[in-house]
Amino acid sequence: MKFYIKTRNRLIKTKIPAPGTGNLVKKLSKIESRSMHGQVPIAWEKAENFNIYDIAGNKFIDFTSTIFVTNIGHANPRLLKYLSRAIKKKFIHSYAYINRVREKYIKELVKFAGKGFEKAFLMSAGTEATEAALKLMRLYGQKLKKRKLGIICFEGNWHGRTLGAQMMSGNKEQKKWIGYHDKNIHHLPFPYPEKLKEKNSEKFFKDSLKKLQRKIDFKKDICGVMVETFQGWGAVYYPKKYIRILSKFCKKNKILIAFDEMQSGFARTGYSFGYKYYNIIPDLICCGKGMGGGIALSGVIGKKKIMDLPEVGNMSSTNSANPIACNAGLAVLEEIKIKKLIKNTKIKGKILLKALNEIKDNNSHSIEKINGEGLIAAIIFKKNKNIKLKLRELVEKCMSEGLLIVYTGRESVKIGPPLTISKDALLEGIKILENNIRILFNK
Repeated sequence: MKFYIKTRNRLIKTKIPAPGTGNLVKKLSKIESRSMHGQVPIAWEKAENFNIYDIAGNKFIDFTSTIFVTNIGHANPRLLKYLSRAIKKKFIHSYAYINRVREKYIKELVKFAGKGFEKAFLMSAGTEATEAALKLMRLYGQKLKKRKLGIICFEGNWHGRTLGAQMMSGNKEQKKWIGYHDKNIHHLPFPYPEKLKEKNSEKFFKDSLKKLQRKIDFKKDICGVMVETFQGWGAVYYPKKYIRILSKFCKKNKILIAFDEMQSGFARTGYSFGYKYYNIIPDLICCGKGMGGGIALSGVIGKKKIMDLPEVGNMSSTNSANPIACNAGLAVLEEIKIKKLIKNTKIKGKILLKALNEIKDNNSHSIEKINGEGLIAAIIFKKNKNIKLKLRELVEKCMSEGLLIVYTGRESVKIGPPLTISKDALLEGIKILENNIRILFNK
C-alpha cells in the first residue's frame, strides 16, 4: 500500500479529506443545524491519547483536544475503566438523589480547586456554569441589600451561548438576537497590551471605571465581576497586576469575583486552575471542558456562604452530578495527580512556547505575537483583509499533512494538544506548522 505520510505519530494513506467525507457532510447538513458546522472537513472515526483517526484510518496528531476538552488524552484508559464501572453497576442517573460516587467526587473536586473553596454545584455544560455564577452573584447582592444587582464584565470576553452568558460576553454581534441588553450588566475595556502602552495597569483600570462611575455607586450597585481567565480566541491574558488591582477593588466594595475557567482549568495552563497564574483567590470558579475528559460535566466551585444562597430546589440541573459524570470527573482528577500533569504541562509548555516564538522570529512580517501558558497557545497574525481565508488554508494544509489545529475564524490559530502528548509528537506537530506557515506566508 502506498503511504503519503508515515511516521510514528502520523499515517496518511488517502487523499485528505478522506473519501466519503464530503458525502457525510452533505447528509448531516440536511438534518443538522448549520450552527454545528464550520470546522475543517475531517470525519472522525476514533480518537486515542493524542491521535485522531478518520473514516479511512488516517492518523493525525491532535493539537485541539477536540476544543481543549480531552486534557487527559482521548479515550483515557482510567476514564474508560471508571465509565465501565458505572455502566456495569447499572447506575446511570439519579438526579437529586444522593449517592456515594457523588460525595467522593465533589470532595475531591473542592480539594483540587485549592484553598478558600468549600462547596461545588455540578452541571452539564460550561454555559450553565456561567449562568449559575451570574445567579449566585446576584443572590449575594440581594442578601447584602444592594440597590442594584450589577455585574461587571469585559469587552472581548466569552462566557457561553445562553442568554445570561451572552449578555456577559463582549461580542456585540453574537448577542444581537437577544433584542435588548440588561442595563445592570456593564463592560469594561479589556487591558490589551497595545492599549496599556502609555498607561500602567492601575491607571488603565481607574480610567476604565470613570465612565461607569458617573452612573452607579460601586458599593451599592455592583455585586459581581465575571473574568475569563484569558480571552479564548487568542489566549490573551490580563497583566497580573491588573487582576490584583481588580481583586482589591472587589474586596473594598463587597463585590464577588468569578473566574470563567472553561479553557484554563484542569492543568491546561500548568496550574490546577488558571486563577493561580494571577496569585489571587476568586470567590467562584466556573469550569467545564477538561473537567470530564470528554463526558458532559461542568460546575461552579465556591465558598459555602455563596454556594448555599439558593434555597433548596432553587438551583438544580436535570443531569447534575449523575454517576457517569462523577466517575469521569474522578478519573480526570486522578490522572492529573498520578501522571503529574500540572508539572509536566509546565515543562511541555515551555517547549511549545519557545518553538512558537522561534517561528514568530522567523516570520515577523506575518506574525504579530505568540500568547499562551502551559499547553494552550495562540499564534496572532497581522491583520489584513485576507487573513481569515489564509488561516483557513493554513489549518487545512496542516490537516492534509496529519496535524489538527484550531481555526478560530479570526486573525489567530490556536494550539492545545492533550496534556499527555509525547515530546516527539509535540515537536513533530510544531515542525508541520512551521513549514506550512513559511510556505503560505512567503509566497
